[in-house]
Amino acid sequence: MGEEVEKPKPLFKNLSADDPEPETTEIESLCLNCGGNGITRLLLTKIPFYKEVVLMSFDCEHCGFQNNEIQQGGQFEEKGKRITLKVNSQRDLNRQVIKSDYTSVKIPELDFEIPSLSQKGEVTTVEGVLDRTITGLSQDQEFRRVEHPEAAEQLDKFIDKIQHLKELSSDFTMIFEDISGNLFIENPDHPLRDKSCETALFVRNKEHNHALGLYTHEEVEGSGIAEKETTMRSFPASTKFTYEDLQGEVLQFQTNCPDCAAPCKTNMKLTKIPYFKEVVIMATNCEACSHRSNEVKAGGGIEPHGVRLEVKVMCPEDFTRDVLKSETCSMEIPELELEVGPAALGGRFTTVEGLLCATKEQLAGKGTMFTDSNEGDSKQKMDIFIKKMDQAINGEIPVTIVLDDPAGNSYVQSFTDPEPDPALTVTKYTRSFEQNEDLGLNDMKTENYGTNS
Repeated sequence: MGEEVEKPKPLFKNLSADDPEPETTEIESLCLNCGGNGITRLLLTKIPFYKEVVLMSFDCEHCGFQNNEIQQGGQFEEKGKRITLKVNSQRDLNRQVIKSDYTSVKIPELDFEIPSLSQKGEVTTVEGVLDRTITGLSQDQEFRRVEHPEAAEQLDKFIDKIQHLKELSSDFTMIFEDISGNLFIENPDHPLRDKSCETALFVRNKEHNHALGLYTHEEVEGSGIAEKETTMRSFPASTKFTYEDLQGEVLQFQTNCPDCAAPCKTNMKLTKIPYFKEVVIMATNCEACSHRSNEVKAGGGIEPHGVRLEVKVMCPEDFTRDVLKSETCSMEIPELELEVGPAALGGRFTTVEGLLCATKEQLAGKGTMFTDSNEGDSKQKMDIFIKKMDQAINGEIPVTIVLDDPAGNSYVQSFTDPEPDPALTVTKYTRSFEQNEDLGLNDMKTENYGTNS
């Protein structure tokens, strides 16, 4: 009998009460408080609705000093993230916040900013951010009162202003910006839309990429383009693939599981969607955590116009429509008060029923941000929402699915092509400056094609 091949283990596992001994790594480290040696414990885990992270906990047995930090466990996001939060209640102060080293925080009402790289990444709350700010500003105040009494008095007044914000003496705004994109703020109304919080993605500039240690091949090598062309020309003719070969070939390459980061393989194939365009379908199967995913990328570039698709789901036949949702497409279901950003479901080639089921599975599977601190009100809201989703999937209530794709690479099958479909509305629109900026097209000029319905 052949030896059994041991399956690879996930690198990042969910925290669970059923796992009494999570895989932690202990490292002897220098204590910055007393100069003695303490212990740093590292834990690789996943945070629902966020990503893989490395939790670090330091403890010094000599002086009792403790410190907790969080760092990203995966790669940087493709775009930076900016979250604007309006704080007007105690519930807003209790929102969970995950911020990285590159997160900056601004409070316009006080003309105050915490620059990036001035604080370590952490899991905290909005109130915790204010507390840490007060602690940092209060440091060495006793010394200032002796050496610089005027500066200490001004700083005391500013600290009082922050304290008044904590007490909700007036509404205020906090703007979190992270060039790495690794930023998250809890939505207490999940899965409903967060009316007090706005999230925007932006394309990093060259300075941002350099701050993250990201450089292009040309910047590193200097003559990267010429070397690449020379290498391509050196390949023998027998190794070059034609366009027809790629259409019928399933390519396979090594990658890491998007769920647990263990090594796995991804299959990729180029295919043609009738009445639309060519797309690239990628399927990943991880043996370590049994994760399966299907992702779709547009085969061509960004279209000249954005597209808004509205399909009414009223009969069993509507559930069978083919749907291509690209990675830049957001989804909305007004009847369920549901809004899904482009990053939530990624790119998918499925049906209307498959899209609804994937949305339900992702929400039900993730639960709340921290499952062991699940509040009753939040769980009740989720149960009610899942029940409505089941009714929509079973055809008990009619719904309208709205897909909005600024890149124009999304598609819903029409049952009456080439004639207009009464249940499907397709609207092309000219992108705004902000949408072009999010797509990295701020230097490109597009013509106005008008609006077609």
